[in-house]
Parts: sequence; structure tokens; C-alpha cells
Amino acid sequence: MGTQRYGAGIWHFATYVDRYATDGYGPPRTLLEMIDLAGQVEDLSVVDINFPYPGGGGVTLEQISAALDRNGLSVIGITPEIYTRQFARGAFTNPDAGVRRLAHEMCTEAAKMVRHFGADYVKLWPGQDGWDYPFQVDHKEIWTRSVEGVAALASESPDLKFVIEYKPREPRVHMNYDSVARTLLGIERMGVPNVGILLDFGHSLYGGESPADAAQLAIDHGRLFGMDVNDNNRSWDDDLIAGSVHPVELFEFFWTLRKNSWEGVWQLDQFPFREDPATAANSAIRFLKRIERALDRLDVEELKAAQARQDAVAALDIARTALFGDA
Repeated sequence: MGTQRYGAGIWHFATYVDRYATDGYGPPRTLLEMIDLAGQVEDLSVVDINFPYPGGGGVTLEQISAALDRNGLSVIGITPEIYTRQFARGAFTNPDAGVRRLAHEMCTEAAKMVRHFGADYVKLWPGQDGWDYPFQVDHKEIWTRSVEGVAALASESPDLKFVIEYKPREPRVHMNYDSVARTLLGIERMGVPNVGILLDFGHSLYGGESPADAAQLAIDHGRLFGMDVNDNNRSWDDDLIAGSVHPVELFEFFWTLRKNSWEGVWQLDQFPFREDPATAANSAIRFLKRIERALDRLDVEELKAAQARQDAVAALDIARTALFGDA
């Protein structure tokens, strides 16, 4: 224990709005202010940054680099905003070829930022690629556009990784990349080695998956390139503090990563609407550290024996003892 790296999406430190508080639940923040706030989080070492940069203000690369340096942070990924209003009918799947080109160009610019910062990947969350009503789309056509759009990006930048973050729905009622299985099918069809999955724990819960099972499937196909953690009540993508609702499933998820020797950043994707962002992040990381210690304590041989018998009670007792201690 002690070498694990922790990260967060820079949006964790933004100001959140909803249809009731349209002016936000806190003061507006520029990207540089978000980075300074991220720097207040203990043990946070990397951030994922949106592109175009959030918060406005015409920030420069030099200013961003200086803010990262003074806070001891580096960049893990760049997330192009191919899910905003201009892409309301899709990014890669938009019926307008000009909008599809715009999405491609935005992702290409994000790739340049990945190279500039020495980051790990371009993160693709094509949230508007999908449909809402029966008969609204030709399913073969939009699936083909989805697959070919990502494949073209990856083929043009073979030196970089591209990760797809799947989600069952929202903002579209049905999203093209809605599950680990469907996303893996799309990646297989692309036929390129540098596209993988960023598995969001909350999206997996929300989609009715077992996040541990989804992680294993992605690992078995060599496509788990990244992960985010948060929590929810399974009925919506609430982006609550990691471990606040499903601590045992989160522990099983990380056990799956550990037993497969998967090494990567444990990254937060939380939306602290009413909570102080730095406090919420520190709380999550403290719990993730508890999980780290529990993984070291876990009686692996006893767990394997219980699983071989499919003994749910014994397996749960072993896992909960490691995570919470003896009663």
C-alpha cells in the first residue's frame, strides 16, 4: 500500500446547476480556480480536463501548466465536450455531416492537448449519440457511424489511447454505448488496438450491471484502459461520494482489479452539488484508502474456497471482515 495514485475529473470542482438552481449551487469558477481547489485535496495527483476548457476566460496553456505545477498535479486525460447543445442530435451520429466533422475536429484538438500534457488518453463520452423514440433512427446507420467515428480518430492518432465511457441513458433515452458488452462489440468491430473502455462504477450500477463483472469482462478482452468511481441509488446517475451507498460492491470492484493485476489511477467522478468539493473528494479518497488496506487484509485463500462452493454467506463475511473489521 502507498503507491496508489488518485485522480478526479476537474468538473468535480466546478459549480453545478440544475433546473431549480439555474444560477448554480456555488460561485462560478474558472479552470484555474478549479485546479487550485483540486490542489487542496490530499493525495490527489492527476486530473481529467474538459476541452474546450471550462469556466471561460481565455485561459492559456501556459497558465494551465503553471496552475498544475503549483498544485503538484498532472493531467491523465482530456475530455472533449461532444455532448453539449450543439451536438443535441449526436456527435459521431449526427444527421448533419458538418456537425460530425465538428465533433471529429474537437476530438482531434483534444488529442493535441493529450500530447502537450503527456496525458494517458482522450476520453470519449458521446452522450448525445443515441435515440429517444421508436422509429426515430436507422439503428444500423447510427451504430455504423458510432463505430466508424471513433475508429477514424484512433487510426489517425495511433500513438494515443482513446477510451469510451459508456452509460445506459441520459441525456438520450438510449445511448449507443450503453453497456460494457455493447461497447466491447463496437471496439471489436473497429479493429484498432488503441481504443478501450473507461469503466464508470456508477454508470455500471445504473445500467443494472455488476461493476466487478463488467470490469472482469473488459479486462478479459484487454480493453480496460481507465476507471471512475462514485455512487448512486441505481435509479439515476447521481454521482454521489464513492462508497456512500454500495461499499461492498465497490470493494468487489477493486478486488477484481487487484486480482487481475490491473494498475491505474483510481479516479473520482463525483458531482458535489451542495457539498464542498475538496471535502467531498477527501472523504472519498479516505474511503478508497480503507479499501486499499482491506485488499491487503483480505483472506484470499478462504475467499477462493468460499467462491468455489458458491457460499455467499462465507464469502460476504470474509469480505466484510476485511473491509470493516471484526464485529
